[in-house]
Amino acid sequence: MLFMASYLHTYAAATRRVADYAGRTHLPSERALIVREFSVPASFTVDEHDTVVSSVFTLAADDPNHVIIQRLVDGSWTDVTCAQVADQVRATARGLIAEGVEPGDRVAILSATRYEWPILDFAILSIGAVTVPIYETSSAEQVRFVLGDSGAVAAFAETDEHFATIDQLKGELPALRHVYCVDGSGPAALDELARIGGDVDPSLVTSRLQAIRSADVATLVYTSGTTGRPKGCQLTHSNLLHEMRGAKACFPDLLDKGEKLLVFLPLAHVLARAITIAAFSNGVTLGFTSDVKNLVPTLAVFTPTLVVSVPRVFEKVYNTAEQNARDGGKGAIFAAAADTAIAWSQAIATGKGPGLLLRAKHAVFDRLVYGKLRAALGGNCRAAISGGAPLGARLGHFYRGVGLTIYEGYGLTETSAAITVNRVGDVKVGSVGKLLPGNAMRIDDDGELLVYGGVVFSGYWHNETETAAAITDGWFHTGDLGAIDEQGFLSIVGRKKEIIVTAGGKNVAPALLEDRLRAHPLISQAMVVGDAQPFIAALITIDPEAFPGWKQRHGKAASATVGDLTEDPDLTAEVDLAVKDANQAVSHAESIRKFRILPVDFTEDTGELTPTLKVKRKVVAEKFAGDIDALYAKAGG
Repeated sequence: MLFMASYLHTYAAATRRVADYAGRTHLPSERALIVREFSVPASFTVDEHDTVVSSVFTLAADDPNHVIIQRLVDGSWTDVTCAQVADQVRATARGLIAEGVEPGDRVAILSATRYEWPILDFAILSIGAVTVPIYETSSAEQVRFVLGDSGAVAAFAETDEHFATIDQLKGELPALRHVYCVDGSGPAALDELARIGGDVDPSLVTSRLQAIRSADVATLVYTSGTTGRPKGCQLTHSNLLHEMRGAKACFPDLLDKGEKLLVFLPLAHVLARAITIAAFSNGVTLGFTSDVKNLVPTLAVFTPTLVVSVPRVFEKVYNTAEQNARDGGKGAIFAAAADTAIAWSQAIATGKGPGLLLRAKHAVFDRLVYGKLRAALGGNCRAAISGGAPLGARLGHFYRGVGLTIYEGYGLTETSAAITVNRVGDVKVGSVGKLLPGNAMRIDDDGELLVYGGVVFSGYWHNETETAAAITDGWFHTGDLGAIDEQGFLSIVGRKKEIIVTAGGKNVAPALLEDRLRAHPLISQAMVVGDAQPFIAALITIDPEAFPGWKQRHGKAASATVGDLTEDPDLTAEVDLAVKDANQAVSHAESIRKFRILPVDFTEDTGELTPTLKVKRKVVAEKFAGDIDALYAKAGG
């Protein structure tokens, strides 16, 4: 599918989206709050000796010939059995022992998603050490901070460039003793460690594994640093086991032997890593790739049954399909197909189901549109899991209507990925689902969501001040504003620290407005501003994928840049329509009265986005301070 390929070509620069709320969302200050608390008992146990990595060796013993991973080698998918994975993990672990890595030592992985990532992770964990993921896109300063703050004794670098980045920092990192290259010009890390550990008694790995306790720290995952210095979240084996077993309880059929999952999100992100470990432990066949430019043909060959991604991916696929339909003169057909899919899903939500006319329309569009969308995901994909941010009702209904139910969840690094999720047979589109077993949540007096339970982290690494500020009597303050309905479904209103207070004292949650703006296929990013100002305004960026088609349809020069057209009447008129649509969701006092189109998009490379695709609001505010000032230059109140 051209629309899918077009989107995925720029996926690495895509941005994190936030919730798509239907209708108006009131802030806690505007309504009387009843503090509500929900809890769900665990349907499983985590014993003192349970570990995340035990499944590697259990699977090898129980079903050694089961294909647990398909590895992409020279363009072909090669089967890797449970026994082969266990052998490679054990050989790598022996090498780490030979290199002097002790229980509790931190070992970093600076790499994109690839086959070697989980092998290294399991090897580190199997000897009682602690894995420290680092995004492969991190700057030298970010790498230095994580390595220094964690006190890592060893690090794996994916490429020669990554290796050079770490190597030049070694003088500043006294704890760092070893640096290995995964796929560079020198010896491959897995082969090198297997050679180094050749004389190590294999029983040492077994004894190390047996000495691990579920309460021991398994990994330090650093936050994205949107509000300051990154903090290392200490996640124990128990935390991750609660996540894994909770996920299995929610998705008993999707996470089972015979299913296939292609992992393309960064494994440094807690969502991708937690789902990978959960899938592996349940015998799901895994594939790994970071080549998002060629993801469409990869999906066609790998044919996953399950896709895990962030909301922005699903949004961009939709927007790109809509934009391409417009460019091809089929915008009306796509719009009718989308409306039909949404209506179909909404009819299911009522419990009544679609009527005869809707069924007929749905059947027509299934042949014209929906089938092609499913085919672009490999043809066998029957479900998707979305996390990292709320997906929203509009897209949730659309995808369910085309035959791909997205099970949306909510969580943070501090909650080992998801703590709530929609699940098979228990979905409320537009919400982020119900609690995973073994956890609790409540809404505080100011509307903030607090969580407690097995997946909640044990604190920030060497940062008692931040830990004390974040955790009160075991309850973690998420910083998100939430609402819980009578069935226990959670919805997220916005970020507590992002609430804008205008000069008139009006509280505004920017997430709602920003999300509705991003729903327009021409808009890539939107950041609402207005703190201590007389009215709400917005900074808008244009989607580089949608822009060429828009120029062609409106008779603009093909060479014209966004910067050339920021004040073009046609472009501003189209953005103005998107703003008016967004404003329908809020009161007049909360509505956007002015906007400014920026000449560039927000990207990770230019510093406006985190590796997890979140907007760094402070960075944007500083970088585009002049544009914000211009919005209020003539404001009279």
